[in-house]
Amino acid sequence: MPDAPLLLNLIPLEPLARAQLLAAGLHIQDVDVTASGFAGRGMSGTSGTSDISGLTSRARLLLTNGTTGLDAAQMDLLPQLELVCAFGAGYERIDIAAAAQRGIAVAHAPNTNGETVADHALALMLAVSRALVTLDRAVKAGGWAKHRAPRPTLHGARLGVIGLGNIGQAIARRAEGFGMSVGYHTRTPHDDRRWQYFATVGELADASDFLVLACPGGPSTHHLVNADVLARLGAGGFLVNVARGSVVDTEALIEALCDGIIAGAALDVFETEPDVPSALRMLENVVLTPHVSGRSPAALQAQIDSLLANVRAHLAGQPLPTPVKPTLATVARTGRKALR
Repeated sequence: MPDAPLLLNLIPLEPLARAQLLAAGLHIQDVDVTASGFAGRGMSGTSGTSDISGLTSRARLLLTNGTTGLDAAQMDLLPQLELVCAFGAGYERIDIAAAAQRGIAVAHAPNTNGETVADHALALMLAVSRALVTLDRAVKAGGWAKHRAPRPTLHGARLGVIGLGNIGQAIARRAEGFGMSVGYHTRTPHDDRRWQYFATVGELADASDFLVLACPGGPSTHHLVNADVLARLGAGGFLVNVARGSVVDTEALIEALCDGIIAGAALDVFETEPDVPSALRMLENVVLTPHVSGRSPAALQAQIDSLLANVRAHLAGQPLPTPVKPTLATVARTGRKALR
C-alpha cells in the first residue's frame, strides 16, 4: 500500500493486527480517547509522537470499534477524515449521521466473528447452568459431596434468542444440537426461519429457560431487558449476554440475581466495561468473561482482512466491501446531498 495515509487508531490492537497493518504500509498513530481531546500515546509501532495536534489535521483514516465509537465532536477535530473503520461488526457508538453529513464513509467487519461468539454463548450457557466455575473451585479446594446437587441441563430446555442475525442463527443451530427448542424475537419475523417467533421480548422470556442476547447495541435496544423481562424469565431462568452491556438494565439484573428472581446470568459484556459492578463479581450464580466472546485467531484474522480490504478499496476509489449505510432517518436528518 504505497504512500498510504495516516491511520489514527483509537483501540487496543493485538500484535498480529498491528504487524499486518504496518506490513501493508499503513502508518499507525495510537490515540488515547480517555485523555482530553486526542492525546497520542506514542506506543510501539506508531510514529512515536506524543503530541498529535499536527497529525489530526492530515489524518484521512481512523480505526475504532463499536464500544469506543467516534462522535461528532471528535470528527470536527479531523478536517481531512474520509474513512472510519470499525474493527468488528458493531458500530453503535459511531455517529453515523454526523459522518454522513461530513461525507465520511464508515465501514465495519460483519460476519467475521459470529461463529466464535456463538461458541462462547453456548459455553456460557453450560457454565452458568451446570455451575462449572463454582464446582471447579470447590473440587480444587477439596470439596466433593456437598457440591453434587443436580443442576439444569440444556437438553430439552427452551432457548430464547433476542436478535436473529448471523450470530443469533449460529447460536440457535448449536442449541438444536443440544436438543433445545428455539424461539426468537426480532423487530419483524423471519418468514424463512424454522424457529418460533415471539412478537415481544416479554413473551419470549415467558417461553424461555435460557434467554440469550445477540442483538445490536445502541438507543433502540437500550435496557431492552429490564425488571419486567427478568421477572418473566423466572426463578428457573438464565440470562446470557454476548451482545452489548447496554441491552440489560444492570441494576435490575443485580436485584433479580440477589432476590432469586432468576437462577443466574452469564455475561461477556457490561454497561460500564471495563469496570464491572462489585455486586456481579461477588455473586456465585454469575459467570463473567471480559468481552472476549468474539476473539479467536480465526476471527482476528478475518477482521484484519476486512479492515485492509475496506482501506484498500477506499484508497483506490472503489466501493467499500462492507459499508455501514445510513438509515432512512439519517437521510432525513442530513439530506441527500450529504450522502452522495
